[in-house]
Amino acid sequence: MFKHKAKDGTRNLCGKKVMALRMAMVPKVSQRKLAEMVQLYGVDIDKTAVRRIEIGERYVTDIELKILCEIFQVSADFLLDE
Repeated sequence: MFKHKAKDGTRNLCGKKVMALRMAMVPKVSQRKLAEMVQLYGVDIDKTAVRRIEIGERYVTDIELKILCEIFQVSADFLLDE
């Protein structure tokens, strides 16, 4: 079965930017804390899922993408632009 992947072989386009934005937050935000922030929007996600998103092992749903945009205060275009 064919699996959709980005040009670099990852399963999402936004993982690297999510990691960079998370690490640039002041005060510093851990993967666990980011997962907790997403959970406040009603989406069940844990630290492992955040780690897998950041390294490109996990797909990101449109709902998760919208929440990440709100948390980081960026557009979806910014997160998806390679």
